[in-house]
Amino acid sequence: MANSPKKTAARTSAPVEPDPEVALPSAEEAVAAVVEPAAELQESVRTAIEKGVTDSRAAFVRAKASADEAANAFELSFAAAKQGVVAMNAKALEALRANTEANLDFLAASFAVKTLSDFVALQNEFARKQVEAVSVQAKDLGALARKTVIETIEPVKEQIAKSFKLAV
Repeated sequence: MANSPKKTAARTSAPVEPDPEVALPSAEEAVAAVVEPAAELQESVRTAIEKGVTDSRAAFVRAKASADEAANAFELSFAAAKQGVVAMNAKALEALRANTEANLDFLAASFAVKTLSDFVALQNEFARKQVEAVSVQAKDLGALARKTVIETIEPVKEQIAKSFKLAV
């Protein structure tokens, strides 16, 4: 028994013969059966890609417009800041000039004083006027700084609000 040939499954099974009632498609029909669904699939993929490209282009146009508007808002903001700083510098120089003139006037008046009591009265009057002047100057500079900040922030604030309205 050790030398007996082993039968394989292929040898024991009978060959499969085609059923004469079932007609096999021709090669042309088989190729047509594969090509038509492939063409439909290819067309649906092409349509999806074209839609994606169109949507991407539209999104890019919107993003570019939004970026341009944001850049414009920052340009307006920087221009307002520049104008505000120039105005504040002018106001500060004006205050410096006024305070320098007041100090020189006080110095000239103090040389003309004959008594110590007149000098003390002159000093008190000068100090009172300088406190009032510095107070007014500080209020003016504060109002100008507040105006500059508001004018600087407003374009950016409007653009941010507009961007959030578009995003929502």
